[in-house]
Amino acid sequence: MYSAESERYNNFEYVRCGKSGLKLPPLSLGLWHNFGREDDYEKSKQTVLTAFDSGITHFDLANNYGPPPGAAEQTFGKILREELGAYRDEIIVSTKAGHPMWDGPYGDWGSRKHLTASLDQSLERLGLDYVDIFYTHRPDPETPLEETIRAVSDSVMAGKALYPGISKYKVQDTINAIEIFERLDTPLLVHQINYSMLDRTPENLRLWDVLKAKGKAAVVFSPLAQGLLTDKYLNGIPEGSRAAREGTFLSSEKITPKLVEKIKRLNEIARQRSQTLAQMALQWATRDDCVCSAIVGASSPEQILDSLEFAKAEPLSEEQLKTIENILSD
Repeated sequence: MYSAESERYNNFEYVRCGKSGLKLPPLSLGLWHNFGREDDYEKSKQTVLTAFDSGITHFDLANNYGPPPGAAEQTFGKILREELGAYRDEIIVSTKAGHPMWDGPYGDWGSRKHLTASLDQSLERLGLDYVDIFYTHRPDPETPLEETIRAVSDSVMAGKALYPGISKYKVQDTINAIEIFERLDTPLLVHQINYSMLDRTPENLRLWDVLKAKGKAAVVFSPLAQGLLTDKYLNGIPEGSRAAREGTFLSSEKITPKLVEKIKRLNEIARQRSQTLAQMALQWATRDDCVCSAIVGASSPEQILDSLEFAKAEPLSEEQLKTIENILSD
């Protein structure tokens, strides 16, 4: 029977989510990829257990993660049942709803019908009575915001989730959502949003300022820009990589010579800091105190251990930040 590493909570400091009572690890494990039905279960399990042994307590899922949709929750549910059940109270499980899941008009977006049914399905797949964070996965342009937020709030009030979250909301919708959650006595915990050196939209739109003013936090996903901010693409597109596969969010057309040159210059700064590019990218993405955790995917235990090294490094100096800024703005 699995027994967790006794020193797992001595590897880094946990970060408080805004003005809430919850702390998250600086690095969270996302199960968007590598935990589907066709993936090797033993490898997926060892990746999760390595993460937990290293102090990672937050595991981020969504109803549509797989493939097929729902498979990642089933995989993680099996790991919980067979290995991590005794540690449930040490673990933060988050899931989301709002992307396509089943046929018909109720299998997508942000209606009360979809969000309520989806969370019930997620709990069944996970084998849990509640999740720790339940997100509306994306804004719905046709459903009133009040309906979407109230559905998430009611899930918290019903004990199916402990904290509410939003994901990929624009600034004004974020402000409105925060106000609705407050009125419903279920204060928003976090906004999960895409953020990296190559996508600075939240920073440029001053989302961090809004969240901090309201006492809220951000959890960022894709801080490595789908693997671009690693050494994977420095010398072309490797066979079997995400960019080499059709139907992925990272197409080979996006990897231009200009982008590769920029990544090489960033990699040189990381080398000067005795870091990998991925470690430096994680450090950069979490440098603002609004960000309480960065979500990374991993296809092996070794990737988890490598990524976690960023939490031990010296902060980026002002000079290094300025150099990075110059590279990114070229």
